[in-house]
Amino acid sequence: MIDLRSDTVTRPTEAMYAAMKAAPLGDDVYGDDPTVNELEALAARVMGKEAALFVCSGTMGNQLAIMSHTRPGEEMIAGRHSHVIEHEAGGHARLSGVSAMLVETGDGWITGEEVVRNLRSADIHHPKSSLLCLENALGNGLPVTAAATREAAEAAHANGLMVHLDGARIFNAATALGVDVQELAGPVDSVMFCLSKGLCAPVGSMLCGSREFVARARRNRKILGGGLRQAGVLAACGLVAIREMTGRLGEDHENARLLAEALAGIPGAVVDLDRVRTNMVWARLPLSEVRDAGFVSYLKEAGVLINGATAGLYRFVTHHDVGREDVLKAAALIGDALQAG
Repeated sequence: MIDLRSDTVTRPTEAMYAAMKAAPLGDDVYGDDPTVNELEALAARVMGKEAALFVCSGTMGNQLAIMSHTRPGEEMIAGRHSHVIEHEAGGHARLSGVSAMLVETGDGWITGEEVVRNLRSADIHHPKSSLLCLENALGNGLPVTAAATREAAEAAHANGLMVHLDGARIFNAATALGVDVQELAGPVDSVMFCLSKGLCAPVGSMLCGSREFVARARRNRKILGGGLRQAGVLAACGLVAIREMTGRLGEDHENARLLAEALAGIPGAVVDLDRVRTNMVWARLPLSEVRDAGFVSYLKEAGVLINGATAGLYRFVTHHDVGREDVLKAAALIGDALQAG
């Protein structure tokens, strides 16, 4: 199968399997799993932060950040289409008791001006604005520059807010922009990044920030049932992910560009090539809504896995397990599927 649904579908590499077998283990809740400790130290160093915490998922990392930066009854500012709003089941309200001021950014990032515009006043009828949640890369695959992140973060800090960055695909963003990942994480107080998306680890994400912040997050991780025991078997994959897989993401970006150009050549297909910056391709295909399920099913039978359309757009995601020949074959099969009606 050529799986273009997401980069979450990647399988561990052979180096990861070998690392899992060889990893020295301990009990992470006691703080004596040496492989987890090594991973946390590496993640903190790579992001330019004081400390890091190994967590089960990106969602857990984001929610721990919200829990650790806020108090119940306060409010965070976040993009209307950000992951913490659209794909985390309302966790900010349920787990942290905070409301969200949503910024309608279209498909862009939150600017410093928008931060100021969406701050709550000191009126007793209002919740207190205490946290700004940013994202990089954005959910549409676009990278956000360090300057844009800095502008928003400085506006937040000037008004007493903490800043968390959902950096699930921050290494993709850094690769696309040609900068060190620390430049993108530098302006924020905390950053989460995923090991289990394009970096191929089977499980896990990292939450990085100050020592005090990570200590609070560690306690909150326990509250959420995220206390891990012999987690070194998973952390070993994370070490390989950071050391070996971050440097090859450009290949995924090149394959995404190849796929985008091939799809753009299909009659009736619309692809904005200027927006293909990382490993995501968005295409509007000449299909009615009623034909969507049949189209997805046809491709599955032909050996290509995709998700159905969202607001009329199809998303295709390239990753380690999809090569150059795969994307060309997938594009040809998509063309066949459209012709088949």
